[in-house]
Amino acid sequence: MNVFIFIIICSIFLLTVVLMYNGLVFRRNMVTNSFSSIDVQLKKRWELIPNLVNTVKGFASHERELLEAIVKARSTAMEAKHLSEQRLKTEADLSNMLPQLMVLSENYPELSSDAHFLNLQRNLTEIESQIAAARRAYNASILNYNNSIDMFPSNIIARLGGFTRQPHFEIPEGERKVQNVSL
Repeated sequence: MNVFIFIIICSIFLLTVVLMYNGLVFRRNMVTNSFSSIDVQLKKRWELIPNLVNTVKGFASHERELLEAIVKARSTAMEAKHLSEQRLKTEADLSNMLPQLMVLSENYPELSSDAHFLNLQRNLTEIESQIAAARRAYNASILNYNNSIDMFPSNIIARLGGFTRQPHFEIPEGERKVQNVSL
């Protein structure tokens, strides 16, 4: 009888460990999937940016510094293929610069009436909304994953399994303030 109880206790313990480990793997995969959703939207934005920049160049050629900074940020973001602190920062920088590009249309009435520019602007607004939604889903996945890594007793399994905390997709502190854009 004692052997039977011992086997049941060991089985319950083993089952608990397996379930915790599988839960951690599931949450890690959800983080990867959530970031992939962001990645898809970012690639759409990357493809749209050159068209937008070229359209604005034709109307506002002396705004070269902003245009070059946007193109450089886009290239840097594209080079960072995987999730990293640098990639998250570069994407945040790019998100911060694009509204400045949109403000140019206020200074150039002929630009704001250009059908091609208006279409690109609409597409960019839509993509930015989709990126924001994907970021919210990613951060929810990160919260769930990081909580499971930090909470007892799954933190023991996480440490043994090599699971590490992942960064949230955050806006840098300087960008949380209201931005006054003047060109």
